[in-house]
Amino acid sequence: MRDGDLISVIVNTTQLWVLKVEQTDQKDYVPQIVDEQLRKQKEIDDWLPITSSRNAKWWYAAFHNVTAMVGAGVLSLPYAMANLGWGPGVVILVLSWTITFYTLWQMVEMHEMVPGKRFDRYHELGQHAFGEKLGLYIVVPQQLICEVGVDIVYMVTGGKSLQKVHDLVCKGCKPIKTTYFIMIFASVHFVLAHLPNFNSISGVSLAAAVMSLSYSTIAWAASIHKGLQRNVEYGYTAPTPSDTVFGFFTALGDVAFAYAGHNVVLEIQATIPSTPEKPSKGPMWNGVIIAYIVVALCYFPVALVGYYMFGNGVEDNILISLQKPTWLIVMANMFVVVHVIGSYQLYAMPVFDMLETVLVTKLHFKPSTPLRFITRNLYVAFTMFVAITFPFFGGLLGFFGGFAFAPTTYFLPCIMWLAIYKPKKFSLSWCTNWICIILGLLLMILSPIGGLKNIIDKAKEYNFYS
Repeated sequence: MRDGDLISVIVNTTQLWVLKVEQTDQKDYVPQIVDEQLRKQKEIDDWLPITSSRNAKWWYAAFHNVTAMVGAGVLSLPYAMANLGWGPGVVILVLSWTITFYTLWQMVEMHEMVPGKRFDRYHELGQHAFGEKLGLYIVVPQQLICEVGVDIVYMVTGGKSLQKVHDLVCKGCKPIKTTYFIMIFASVHFVLAHLPNFNSISGVSLAAAVMSLSYSTIAWAASIHKGLQRNVEYGYTAPTPSDTVFGFFTALGDVAFAYAGHNVVLEIQATIPSTPEKPSKGPMWNGVIIAYIVVALCYFPVALVGYYMFGNGVEDNILISLQKPTWLIVMANMFVVVHVIGSYQLYAMPVFDMLETVLVTKLHFKPSTPLRFITRNLYVAFTMFVAITFPFFGGLLGFFGGFAFAPTTYFLPCIMWLAIYKPKKFSLSWCTNWICIILGLLLMILSPIGGLKNIIDKAKEYNFYS
């Protein structure tokens, strides 16, 4: 063999040996990277509030959904009926219950539509339906408006309910500003906000669900006891036709606000264990059915009995119209306080999850107790500050919430269903979804008009921090 040939063989052999070593190292190295990424992701999932615990039972889903949906807004339904009238009012109440029940079923079904994958958050389902970026842009702003907005409204509601209790119990006492009662209510959340996940607030949520059924029952039962009022009337009382129209639109927003539980339904379902043999939609659906029966037992008697007994003279809070007996009204207001404490935490948990996800995955903070302590305290402080500054936030929510509540509850699940399942054109599923979309769009357009009028009227008379 010539020297050149020998050198060529040695070089080729060396190159093959180096290439083999590189391939072997790379083959061993890639799984290490994947394993490390999976380990870090699991560590984050085990820390985040939505995915850290998956041992909930079906009854957890029942009272979580009741707490999320049956807000203190149920007490304003007789007033909404007064602005809608008997015919439109009954139709809108029944339609809202039916449509939202249908769209909630859709979300439960879509939670595990992809084998081996769970859409634990509303925006994850949106990303699957519309794409990674577009799904985030569509869902996250609307979900945040709903959840943060509801928490601010509940800050105001809790503070004002405490104020009513104080004023009824201590009639000769010096008046105390609403601001201070909102701060007292907020102090509870500076403690409860540090419960780590959904399952840890199950006790608070159960108490809230019981309270919602209790004060709703007090409202309609006490109305029956008080009896039909003298000279009761059911016509519209607004001085001008334009005021009647604005009142009608505002009432649409009040009804839409009453069905706002869809914003946390996937997050609730994420806490239920799931296997291929026993998917989570089974127990979740059982919980939803019970929840919607309770919703019907709360909403329809309060709205219809309250309006029937007091007519168009009913107050925007049915408890104000009742007035006596004092002890019963005090009890009902305390039930409202306990309920909105639980509801606040239920709507805050997905917001905590979003904030903590961004901090840990995008800004690369280490998952820790101090990070959670600071983040959650800042959120509670923010909602308290806005509630103190704008205690007429219900009108503000009617304006902004119309753009978010109607889509996330009434028709966004239908659009996702059409985008993902693609039912045959003019089939029953296709027609049903398009009817829901059209009605939801009308609600989204009309309800903010009434909310804007409400804001303008109240802002004229309002003094900051009164």
